Amino acid sequence: MTQGSSKLLIAASGTGGHLFPAVAVAEKLTDFEIEWLGVPDRLETTLVPKQYPMHLIAVRGFQGKSIPKNLNTVRLLLMSVFTTRKILKKGNFDGVFSTGGYISAPAILAAYSLGIPVVLHESNALPGKVTRYLSPFCTKVALGFSSAAQYLKKARTIYMGTPVRQQFLQRQKLDLPIPPDLPVIVIAGGSQGAVALNNLVRDSASAWLATGAFVVHLTGDKDPASGSLKHPNYMSLAFCDNMAGLLQRATLIISRSGAATLNELMVCRLPSILIPYPYAAEDHQYINAKCMAETGAALVFRQEKLTAGFLAEEVSNLLRSPQRLSDMSHNTSQMGVLNSADLLADLLRDLIAASKQKSS
Repeated sequence: MTQGSSKLLIAASGTGGHLFPAVAVAEKLTDFEIEWLGVPDRLETTLVPKQYPMHLIAVRGFQGKSIPKNLNTVRLLLMSVFTTRKILKKGNFDGVFSTGGYISAPAILAAYSLGIPVVLHESNALPGKVTRYLSPFCTKVALGFSSAAQYLKKARTIYMGTPVRQQFLQRQKLDLPIPPDLPVIVIAGGSQGAVALNNLVRDSASAWLATGAFVVHLTGDKDPASGSLKHPNYMSLAFCDNMAGLLQRATLIISRSGAATLNELMVCRLPSILIPYPYAAEDHQYINAKCMAETGAALVFRQEKLTAGFLAEEVSNLLRSPQRLSDMSHNTSQMGVLNSADLLADLLRDLIAASKQKSS
């Protein structure tokens, strides 16, 4: 570490929704020495860039109402707090940044016990349980949705939006055989619970294709009926490696409503029909989606109440109403914070500099 530079431990684990915002902030902190706190066998071991040394701890979330499993979870949490304390002390870290989830618990508690500044970023409109319980121990809690502040009244909160990957902020070339003059509907159900949504889409798609739209259907890799629908203007893919380019080309998306996905829609100004994942913890995807709907950026439907006929008609109506789509696009863009990663990076710099000055 160069003299005068700062050292930051980033605790982010498990899903792209936690990892991508953390990586976006790390990429802005080129003046910092950064190391990572993760969990074995999770996505961070492959998604986090190799230039950030990785520390692995054994921690997990609570397992329903099983007393033996949850007692073991508490044991692992206590052990991970002590392990993280050792990492912070031995590495002479100046600050901690976390994007929530259960790995943030040992990171927050260890940093607080050592008097090290800790910034927690909460991307959901309904903060997760770890955020709600431990946010008072954080130096600052940055919010992806301003409405989340109502659940964190004992915390020092600040609205900064949610960082997105750099490619979403730059125009991308899309190498897919999509005619340039057609409206494009993208369906992105995600890997969790995508099959029910995929079936709804396949039963609705003929109406959209009849209007002349092109449909790009991201089915995930666990859909037994993938490839069953055939049409020149229908493309079925398990995943898309260039989501930024695809969303920039799209006219409308039918999607789940995880926070990371919604922020990508905001940056791409993309109108949406949101069908929240019905089994998300505390129904947080529905609360995210409601925030979008209340501003006129999206339509929201519960999966269990949705029929193929109704979905077909709603999408067809939108395709026949360019002004309505334009209004939704504008409303979506108003919700995004394009420089969120820069704001978070500056917040970390300021808090760590103030802490250093106080201790000197």
